[in-house]
This record gives sequence, C-alpha cells and structure tokens, in this order.
Amino acid sequence: MPGTFAPGTLGRQLLVRVVLVVAAVAVLLSSASLLTINRQLNGITNRQLASIGARLRGSGPEGQTAESLLRGGQQVGTLYAAFGAGTNTPLDSGMLTTPNGSAVQQVELQPGVLAPLAKVAPGDGLTTITLPGLGRYRVIAYNVEVNGPQQGGVLVIGIPLADNDQILTRTLFVGGFGTLLAVLVAAIAVQEVVRRSLLPLNRVAATAQQVSQLQLDRGEVAIGLRVAPEDANPESEVGRVGQAFNHMLDNVAGALAARQTSETKLKQFIADASHELRNPLASIRGYAELTRRERDQLPPNTAYALGRVESEAVRMSSLVEDLLLLARLDSGPAIDVARVDVAELLVNAVSDARAAGPEHTWSLDLSALERPDQPAPVVLGDRNRLHQAVVNLLANARTHTPPGTRVHADLRIEAGDVVIGVADNGPGIPPDIRNRVFERFTRGDDSRARTGDQAGGSTGLGLAIVDAVADAHHGTVRVHSVPGDTRFELRLPLARLQ
Repeated sequence: MPGTFAPGTLGRQLLVRVVLVVAAVAVLLSSASLLTINRQLNGITNRQLASIGARLRGSGPEGQTAESLLRGGQQVGTLYAAFGAGTNTPLDSGMLTTPNGSAVQQVELQPGVLAPLAKVAPGDGLTTITLPGLGRYRVIAYNVEVNGPQQGGVLVIGIPLADNDQILTRTLFVGGFGTLLAVLVAAIAVQEVVRRSLLPLNRVAATAQQVSQLQLDRGEVAIGLRVAPEDANPESEVGRVGQAFNHMLDNVAGALAARQTSETKLKQFIADASHELRNPLASIRGYAELTRRERDQLPPNTAYALGRVESEAVRMSSLVEDLLLLARLDSGPAIDVARVDVAELLVNAVSDARAAGPEHTWSLDLSALERPDQPAPVVLGDRNRLHQAVVNLLANARTHTPPGTRVHADLRIEAGDVVIGVADNGPGIPPDIRNRVFERFTRGDDSRARTGDQAGGSTGLGLAIVDAVADAHHGTVRVHSVPGDTRFELRLPLARLQ
C-alpha cells in the first residue's frame, strides 16, 4: 500500500494544495505590505518637496539661496538647480552634503546631472527620474524670479530616493524570507494534520486491501475482517465509507455462505448420484458383454446397437469415476501421503502415453536433474492421485492434438518446487476458454482436434482433476498457450529431507 504522501494519493494532493494556498496568501500579504510602504515613503517624499516649494514661494527673491533651500533638516543629497527662462542654461545649483544638525554645505552639480534636470518642466508635477551617478530622485519644477522680477526662470528641486529604495529592498527581503518560512512551517504543520486526519481512511483502506487478498473463488470462505467501530461512525465522511464497507462485507459474506451451501449440496448430489450410477452401469456393461458370444447370430443392426451400448457404458463409467474422484477431493479427505519419486512416476506415465498414442511423437527430458547438487525430485503425496494427474496432462495433449504432434515432458526443481511440464506443438487453446480450462466440463475441441474413438472422447473433467489433485497437495497447475506451443506446468512442493 502506498504511503500517505506518495504521488497520486489524497494526502499528497491535500498537502500540495494547502501549501499553495498558504504561499499565495503569504505572497499577497507581502506584496500588499510592500505597496503600502512604498506609497507611504512616496507620500513622505512628496510632502518634503511640497514643504520646500512652499518655503521658496514665501521667502521672496532674497531667500532663494542654498541656505533657504536646504535648511530645515533635509536629507543628504537634496538638490536644486536654477535655469534661465526658456533656456537650459544653469544659473545656480547645489546639493546638500552634510547631515542634519551640521552647518549647511553644498556642492555644485555636474553637467551630466544638470542635463536631465533641465528637461523637467513646471507643468510636469512630481516626477521620478534617474540622475547619472546619483540614482533615483523625486523632483518638481517651479517658475521663479531670478535676479528680480524682470528675469524669470525655472527652479528644480529634488530629494533622493536611495533611502526609500533601501527600505523597500529590506522589506522585500524580509517579506520573501517570511513567505518561505511560512510555506515551510505550513508544509510541516499541514503534513502532520493531513497524516492524522487520514489515519481512519488509511485503516479502512488497509482492511479493504486485506479483504482483496482473500481467496473467495472456491471453498468455504469466512470473512472475519471488518472496519473498526471508531472508523465506521456515520457522523464523519470516512465513517460513512467504513460503515458502507462493513455492510458490503456482510452482504458478500452472506452471498458466499449461500454459494458454499449450494455448492456443497450440488457436490453431495453429484457424489450420491455417481455412486448410485455405478451399479446400474456395471450391470449394463455386464449384460452387454454377455451378448458378445452370440452377436454373430444377431442381425447386424442389433449387434451394432449392443456394441454402442457397451462402449457408451464404458464411457459413462469413466465419467462416473471421475465425478466420484472430484467429489472425494472436494470433501477434503486425508490422502495417502508417502514419499513419491516424481521422476519414476513421469517416466512410467510417458511410457504409457507412448503406448496409448503411437501416432504422436513423445519425448522426455530429465537432464535438469543430472547436476550433482540437485536434490532428488521427491514429493509427499498420494502416488495414485499424482500419477492420474500426470496421465491426464499427457492424455489431454494426445486427445486434443492431431496425429504427428510432438508432445514433450520435462522435470526440473525450481524455487523449492518440483515442476512437471507437458508441452505440445498443436493448434493451441482458444483464447475464450484459456482462462477456464481447469473448470469442470470445459472442452477445447473446436481448435484442438480430437483423435481416436469419438464416443470415448474427453469428458471435460481431466484438467479439473489435475487442478483438484494439485490443490490437495498444496501445489498449482498453470497453462500457457499460443498456436504451436501449449505448455502445462504442475508445481508440487519438494519434500524436505528427513
């Protein structure tokens, strides 16, 4: 089961979405704070410029000096420049170079600084410009009298924005750091909150995972797993899911119990019916065999009919024996357990199959057992039942493939199992029945041609018996089939050395 915050999980999605929301809110708050501080600083700078302008307009021509311009606690870098009316010729300029509280000292502005100041007109209002070597300035221009009312001019004053920019930079740094810290703290906190919040849902998922691993396809099944009461409280969303899951398990358990009861009755009926059919079938076969002595005296049609009765009685007897065997295996009686040499068993079975189907090409490979470190292929089980399972696999290949088909058997030991393989190069098993070849009465005659006496053909129980024998010995049987290559593998646990 994936972790709470694995890719694609609900926990991962909640964590990412909440952290994104927190990050967005933090960025918005930082941006709003930065804009507010910038507006406040610009307002302070604008009021300083307005104050200087008001002082200039009230001081008269004689007050328009560096002393009157730069007095009043202006910050270092405050400047002015006077230009003649209609010209860009500087008449006077200066920039405060001493801090507040000291004697006012100024320096004249360089031509490279005066050039952009000369372009500022009185009608431009408050303007932000960048001066070479000095940085950004907030400036404003006024029409003033220069050397008396007969000579007009333009006076530009400016306040540096370096301090404002420094404050904004620090604010941006603090805001960015605060945003990252908020996102980190939110991620840690949300991760813990989501983890705790999803614990009930994870417990429900764990229960569902355990139920999904139960073998529900056969046999008596008891589903004892349920969601805990604290996780099935209908007051919460997860609780409603847990409650619904418990109801579903109750319904499934009831359906499985009903299925098992029906299967038990059906198997018991088959066992009883098969047992009861043995005696009348034996009588039919006996009477049919008695007529052999006088068949040459009977009309041909009658002799033929009696022959068919006898052959069909033999086939029905075989079917009844197979049904009885399946019934015994289904009821789970103790099998006769002994140490069985699978190599010897396979050699005998292939020898019998070669005699029964000489029109096929048979081969046996035991080379995988020739290594000196290889353990003996011995299993604990019922020799007769295991022999019948192997015979059925070989008979299946013989019955459902045309003459001349090559049937190959092999034996190897793999991962603590004895593996018996039976392969043929016949037409293969149709895809529509490949997944149910081990079910009872399943036949593949449409593509795997039957040979021999059609009346004595397949009953559809041979592979079902193989599957039941494998299950009774705690083994498995699997099939892989494509046209030209069909392979069955019977796996049985290797017997431990005693």
